[in-house]
Order: sequence, then C-alpha cells, then structure tokens
Amino acid sequence: MSKEIVISVEPWETRVALLEEGQLVEIHYERPVTQRTVGSIYKGKVENVLPGMQAAFVNLGLERNAFLYVADVTRRDEEGEEIPVSPRRASIKDLLRPGQEVMVQVTKEAMGTKGARVTTHVTLPGRYLVLMPTVDYVGVSRRIADDRERDRLRKLAETLRPRGMGVIVRTVAEGHEEADLKADLELLTRLWGKIRARYRSGPGPRLLHKDLGLIFRVIRDAFAPDVDRLVIDSRADYERILELLDDISPDLKGRVQLLESRDRSLFDLYGLEAEIERGLRRRVWLKSGGYLVFDHTEALTVIDVNTGKFVGTTNLADTILKTNLEAAREIARQVRLRDIGGIIVVDFIDMDGERDRQRVLQALGEELKKDRTRCNVLGLTELGLVEMTRKKASMALDEVLQKPCPYCEGRGRVLSEESAAARFRREIKAILRRSEAEALLVETNPAVAALLIGVGGASLRELERQTGKTIYIRGSEDCHLEAMRILGQGKVEEVEARALPVRQGQVMEVTVEEPHVNNVWDGIARVDGYVVDVEGGGKLVGQKVKVEITRAHRTYARARVVS
Repeated sequence: MSKEIVISVEPWETRVALLEEGQLVEIHYERPVTQRTVGSIYKGKVENVLPGMQAAFVNLGLERNAFLYVADVTRRDEEGEEIPVSPRRASIKDLLRPGQEVMVQVTKEAMGTKGARVTTHVTLPGRYLVLMPTVDYVGVSRRIADDRERDRLRKLAETLRPRGMGVIVRTVAEGHEEADLKADLELLTRLWGKIRARYRSGPGPRLLHKDLGLIFRVIRDAFAPDVDRLVIDSRADYERILELLDDISPDLKGRVQLLESRDRSLFDLYGLEAEIERGLRRRVWLKSGGYLVFDHTEALTVIDVNTGKFVGTTNLADTILKTNLEAAREIARQVRLRDIGGIIVVDFIDMDGERDRQRVLQALGEELKKDRTRCNVLGLTELGLVEMTRKKASMALDEVLQKPCPYCEGRGRVLSEESAAARFRREIKAILRRSEAEALLVETNPAVAALLIGVGGASLRELERQTGKTIYIRGSEDCHLEAMRILGQGKVEEVEARALPVRQGQVMEVTVEEPHVNNVWDGIARVDGYVVDVEGGGKLVGQKVKVEITRAHRTYARARVVS
C-alpha cells in the first residue's frame, strides 16, 4: 500500500495530510491561536476533590481546570518521586487533597465546556520507544506481526530499560538494532530527568514540558519506512526536517521532497481541498451510487448506510452486500478523516445471510487496522446495528473547522417562512398590546415579509384590524429567516417618514432586479428593501435606470422610467 505525507505551511495555519493509495485518510491542523496541549506535562495544583465522582479538578494555569480520575492517579512525594499505593481501589480523597501539587500529563484536549483530561502516569514518546517512568512494564506494538521480531525487541527493551521504569517498543523500531533503541532511550531518560528537576524548582501551576509541534510529531510518529514520500512547501521546515532525520533516520532523507508553487497551494495540487470539504458533509456519496449519512450527538455518532441510486445488476441480496462492503471501507476512512471518537453505531442495510454479515464486519475490521488510533468493533446488536468505539483524544474535524450555527444553534434546520410569519404576527400583537405607539415599523426577510403583507395587503390589513394600530412591514435580504427587527414605533407620521424611503414626485436611480410576478411587463426594484414597481421595467432587468415615483404606498411604490 502506497503512503504519502503532504505538509502545507502557512503563517496562520499548518496542515498535514496522510494519503493511502492516493486517498486522504487523515488531516491534522495546527494554528498559533489554538495550541495543542495533549502530551504536555504540567505541575498542577489540586483545586477540589470530589469523592462522589472519584475525581479531582486540577489547575494547570489554563482557561479551565483539568479533570483527573482516580484510575489515573499515582501518589508522589514532594520531590516528585512515586510512592506505591497499597490499596488497589483507593479513594480519590486518600490520594489527593486540595492545594496539593501534582505532576500531570494531558491525555485529552479541552473540548467545549469541558477541561482537559490528565493523568499522573507520564509517557514520553521517542522515535523507537515510549518511556513510561511511573510503571514497570515492557510492551511491543501490536502492528509488529512477526513473532520472532517481537521477541527480539522485547528482550532488547527488557535489557535496556531503567530499573523500575517501563517502555513500549514502537512499530518503527522493527528491524532496528540495539544501538538505535539505546540512543533513543538515553535521550528520553535525560528528558525525564530535566522534567523532574523543573518540577522541584518552583511552585505550580506551570508548564514543565511541551510536546513537539505538529510537523515534528508527524516525523516522529508517522514518517516510517512504509511511507513512500513526504512533500512539504516550506523551505525552512524542509531543512529542519532533514536535520532531524540526520539524527533519527538518515535512510529516510531521500524520501523528503520540497515542492514550492506560487500559482497553487500544495493541497490544491493534490486535490485535497475537495476531500476535506467532503469530510464535513452530513451525506457522503459512494462510487456505486449509495451513500452514508453521519449524525452526531453528545453521546455517540450514528452512521446510516443507504443504497441510494445503486440498483445492482443481479439480485437484491447481491446489491445490498456490495453496497455494505463499499460502505464499510468508506466508513473506516471517514472515521479516520473526521477523527470521530467515542461510541459509533453503524446501521448497515439489512442482510439476511449470516455469511454476508460476517463479510461486512470483516471488511470493516480490516480497514480499521490501518488506523493509528485504537478502535474496537464490538459486533452486531440484536437490532442488526454494528457497535464500535474509537479513542477520542482530540477534537474532530468538524469541531476544528466549524462552529455551531448562530442562527439554528446546531439544529441544522430553520423555521419555514409560514412558521416564521405566524410567530412574528404573535410577537407584533404582543408588542402593540404593551405599547402606546400608534404605528410600528418592522423588518423581516423578504419571503416572510410577503406572507405578513399578503396578497394585495390582505394579511396586513387583518393584523391592523386586530391590533387597532398602523403597521409597516419592510423586507430585507440581510435579515435572517427567523429574525424580526423593530425599526421604529410612535406616531403614524413619524413612523411613516421612516418606513417610506421614497416620496411622490421623487426622481432617483434604481436597478431593476426581476420582472413582476403577476405582470411581466413591469419590473421590480428595491430601495432599502422597499419595493418599487417600475412600469414597463420587465424588459430592463439587470439595468440601472432613472425613475420618477408616481405613487407611494405603505408596502410599495409605483414609478415610471424617465429619460
């Protein structure tokens, strides 16, 4: 399988894309205004301890306090040295107290109103090894499949690791000798020594160690021998990458390529902008004509599979199987691209045969093996839904690039014009009941204003009859469908002067926007949302013309073209 890493560097944003077989499968962002905290180590101060939640909140000096669960706590002395905890299931109040200083590492970014998730079990990732200073354990990456190689690396790690500390052998260590692992471990143990010294040197809360920036994390964690090429468009970062590879993997330097272009961005050249946009859509079309629908809630993500336009060539069972197999592969890719975490439920199209169901589950599992983030497929529920989980450590793609709609507040739907008009009628009546004003001027979206006025002004006259007041309605394209603005209220003469932007006999220039709905001979222009019916203007659509106002009404004016 071919792999490429594409890095685009701009002053305001760095983007890293991972491609497999030419398809975008992962995208990562780094911006100066939203610096990543996962992996960073702090000297924190316990703000409060909650025995009922078996957790504590720790002040890291950030915007929100971090959350520390009892299972993530190791007891330490004032020098930062670990003290074994005898009770296996100790209470949080036995381990921590308000005001206590603790060394913690961020494992999950702050999201929404929630603070970061932290642990006292520190891990320091290197090129070939991950050092775990607080646990006595040796592990080998599950991605190393060869049993003999796993045994060899495990024995090397057992021999090299410092007493009382743990190490995990990373995938990239496969095939490397003792000298490479030893040099990596020496670097990590020196780093751990510096972190402990900083912990003892001053009070918290404060930062002790910050993880590498995005580009160098990618070099450390993802740029392995199975990556065919790394392309970057920044000369300065290109040279820094080569310097880093001199120390950690000189054999990979030949795979790094600088590609500078003034005409098009690197992501444009690779066609990635459209793929990122696709990763934000609710509906994703499959090549066969089927499609996926992604819906997110606080608790989980639901993915629905539909046949769409795909009708197959043989029989229904075959059509369903082909759609589900294609969907399984695309779901695995989209989950990685969107960086969806937590509980995921997939509603595949119903299949009658157990063999077909297993084929789809197997296809999904095989594709998910490519994901560097831990995934777990739990199988089919009694309702035929596939349940799976994926570790969530950072914000999903839509959380990085989007924010909730300020109008619909995340509902994804708005009121219909009829519903908005009905709501505004009630609001207008309520406003006028409480007001001594003789007249009221309101502004709404043109589609809603048309319904409030009605054919020939019938709806507006009825509203005035019910309220006993004079009401002016103005339409404006700038007004959201669900918004109504009160522009003025008071005496009729005062409100009318503000409501009517034109007067009889006035000569002015207007742009004819469209033909009249009921009389195509006339054209429609607008002045601050106020409709001007231009006689004979139907053939002048798109043109700017000089007109004279012949009559001015509350909801529209008549005008004739003058030379």
